[in-house]
Amino acid sequence: MNYFSFYKDGRALYCLIFAGILLSFSSSFAGISKRLSNVSFQQFKVQGIVSDGTSPLPGVTLSIKNKSSGAAITDYNGQYILAAASYDTLVVTFVGYKTALIPIAGRSSINVTLQYDTTTLQEVRVNAGYYSVKESERTGSIARITAKDIENQPVTNVLATMQGRMAGVNITQSTGVPGGSFNIQIRGQNSIRPDANSPLYIVDGVPYSSETVGYSQTSTIFPSTTSPLNSINPDAIESIEVLKDADATAIYGSRGANGVVLITSKKGKEGKTKFSVSASTGTGSVTRLMEMLNTEQYLAMRHQGFANDKITVYPVNAYDINGTWDQNRYTDWQKELIGGTSIISELRGSISGGNQSTQFLFGGNYHKSTSVFPGDFNYKKGSANFNVNHQSSDGRFRLVLTAGYTIQNNDQPATDFTSEARLIVPNAPQLYNPDGSLNWANGTWDNPLRSLNAEYLSKTKDILANTVLSYKITDELLLKSSFGYTDLRHTETRTTPSTIFNPSYGYTSANSVLYYNNTTRNSWIIEPQISWETQLGEGKIGILAGGTFQTQNSYRLIQSGSGFSSNSLIYDLASAVNKQVQFSNETIYKYQAFFGRVNYNWQDKYIINLTARRDGSSRFGPGNQFANFGAIGGAWLFSKENFINKSSWLSFAKLRASYGTTGSDQIGDYQFHDTYTSSGVNYQNIVGLQPSRLFNPNFGWEINRKLEAATELGFFSDRIFVTSAWYKNRSSNQLVGIPLPGTTGFTQLQANLEATVENKGFEFTLRTVNFSRKNFSWITSFNISISKNKLISFPNIQSSTYKDKYRIGQPLNIQLSYKYLGIDPVTGIYQFADENNDGLISSPNDRQTIVNLNPDYFGGLQNQLTYKNWKLDFLFQFVKQQNISFNNIPGMMYNQPRQST
Repeated sequence: MNYFSFYKDGRALYCLIFAGILLSFSSSFAGISKRLSNVSFQQFKVQGIVSDGTSPLPGVTLSIKNKSSGAAITDYNGQYILAAASYDTLVVTFVGYKTALIPIAGRSSINVTLQYDTTTLQEVRVNAGYYSVKESERTGSIARITAKDIENQPVTNVLATMQGRMAGVNITQSTGVPGGSFNIQIRGQNSIRPDANSPLYIVDGVPYSSETVGYSQTSTIFPSTTSPLNSINPDAIESIEVLKDADATAIYGSRGANGVVLITSKKGKEGKTKFSVSASTGTGSVTRLMEMLNTEQYLAMRHQGFANDKITVYPVNAYDINGTWDQNRYTDWQKELIGGTSIISELRGSISGGNQSTQFLFGGNYHKSTSVFPGDFNYKKGSANFNVNHQSSDGRFRLVLTAGYTIQNNDQPATDFTSEARLIVPNAPQLYNPDGSLNWANGTWDNPLRSLNAEYLSKTKDILANTVLSYKITDELLLKSSFGYTDLRHTETRTTPSTIFNPSYGYTSANSVLYYNNTTRNSWIIEPQISWETQLGEGKIGILAGGTFQTQNSYRLIQSGSGFSSNSLIYDLASAVNKQVQFSNETIYKYQAFFGRVNYNWQDKYIINLTARRDGSSRFGPGNQFANFGAIGGAWLFSKENFINKSSWLSFAKLRASYGTTGSDQIGDYQFHDTYTSSGVNYQNIVGLQPSRLFNPNFGWEINRKLEAATELGFFSDRIFVTSAWYKNRSSNQLVGIPLPGTTGFTQLQANLEATVENKGFEFTLRTVNFSRKNFSWITSFNISISKNKLISFPNIQSSTYKDKYRIGQPLNIQLSYKYLGIDPVTGIYQFADENNDGLISSPNDRQTIVNLNPDYFGGLQNQLTYKNWKLDFLFQFVKQQNISFNNIPGMMYNQPRQST
């Protein structure tokens, strides 16, 4: 047999052997397959109990992986039962816990223990300023919203993102004009001075001044002022925490009296590089207009007014009823002047990523919005933000760099048409002539569109940057320092050209006026810190110490010009015949402080927190520049006590309380100095100086004492979570300007007033997980705040200039009005009470009826619904408040609200 024949015969043998092996395996596989078909594909009942290791969990969803049917929900005792096959995998999901994947592997009884998810409400770490703390372990009152609540809101001001979402935080919009400002009060008005109640803003560890950068003559809507908070880009925010009580705010000392708003920017995250772009557009309109009199009702009111005065021949200037204007004409001026639709457009983009040691994020945003007014006006805002986090290979050294740059360009009408739209009579003439020019009706009225010729223009550039360096000396000892810098440059102009006036007045460009404002502000801050955390006995102790060194430079120049040869030159101040420097000021503010915190947590049940701060401010005179502030806070997590922790319905329970002092130095710079300013008067080619402030180094810090008690309760694994808090704050040693008689040459003297203001109230927050399924979830959040403001004491108020403004035992925000008695049936004239019985109705003696303008309560209701990849989020904000929204004397040549009839 040769080699070839041997190979052929061998190959045949191998083939026979391989075929036999295949037949053997085939027979074996057939048997296995048959057994699997009898076992694996046959469903059976699986049952058990789901718990968190100590207590059963009701409402837990159990499903079979990759199957849409066969899900089960645990009952009150955490028990479940469902049909499954041996090879299936259980998917166990529950809000607040990590999802568990458990192979059944032929078992008919499976008990499941779920682990807490560190991203849940109670486990998430909350920014408390110089430190962070678990939500479950905080002793202070801190409200929080995250990027999920912020990013879907088409707003430009950071305060707008907080409206209706936080208990105790009352935010009102001062104007609806794009780029307008908002007002905020955290637990009421503490200071008698209305401009001294703003909280402290901290952006990525850097204090951000909320002092207005505008001027009343050049602001967005006259006579308000422009807020700098529009420079903070809401799209770049990761979270906002609001510190309210003494325990949370005392570490900020003199700047925490009115609360603290902590804003944290988004950071880069480890993982593959991600690039995202999103665009959105929307519309805005005035949703609720006042019901005003129509032409028939208005003319009836006017006729009755003249009849009451026994006037039968109407004056020449009563154009509305003397036949000059059409008696049958009707125009809804609110729809005409503020009934337009604003277009809101936004474009966002970001790129982020990094590895374990270095993460980065770069983002950008562009926003554009128009107004509801007639005309073509735009508010544009662009921003860029950058963040990089780096840590060494051993994890001891860490660097965090955050920077943001914002540009704003605002072009708006120089007036708000809202008030005028409510005043114009319904039978006023039409706006335009047939040739398209403004209709002045032969000089009988001031066409409201005249204001379109006046403009408000502003440009703002803002830089905010912060660098944090930290080094972990040991596992327990951390050394850290932050370095922050801000730079804001703001210019704005307001024009009053002669073309806004009725041509019959005969005004020319020589009567045109330009107002110009240039404001710059920059600051730097350094804050070194050292912290130490370790186990001590059956608990853990944390100690923090640090210092603050800050300098802020501000410059403001306000100028005006008039007498232009042409309105086309109105923006060129050099072309004005008359030039005036209305305000020129440069100030330096220096601030330094030392702060400390000691926190002890025993057995994760009993927590005590001590904070202290010593502040120094250049705004006070020698001997009064430093003050001490501090607070104590405690918490008892009684849900971890033995008599509670096995409860199947109470998942979390905490009592907390705090007391302490904070302060305020919001009085402006150099208030204690005897200062001089330029008189603006030229004498022998020399412009002299004049005294502008009296010397008084004796006033000191405003003091705010805060007391709070609160409970936090979670039911059914926190599916229902309730927080209720009671507080009482008293602010004394009020920093106000004491009015002086004009014979002194000064209007006021800065001093401390021995008045005490109290704010006390109740806050309630409810969060419920209504549904939590694989494809659908529904979460509801509700909050309500009831706050009472009261002037507790004011020595010698009756002999002060405040006697006609405030009342002991009443809120600060009150209106003293006449007491209305009704209408005289004979004369048809309104009747008011003669409070001092002198036979006259006069102000202020007869204006003694107190009208409380503070809100009785306010809050919000939010619902978040998710179905697969679809999300629906809507918020209702509510407030009960009496206010003065329209104030006109019936019978005058102005329209009236319909309910006044």
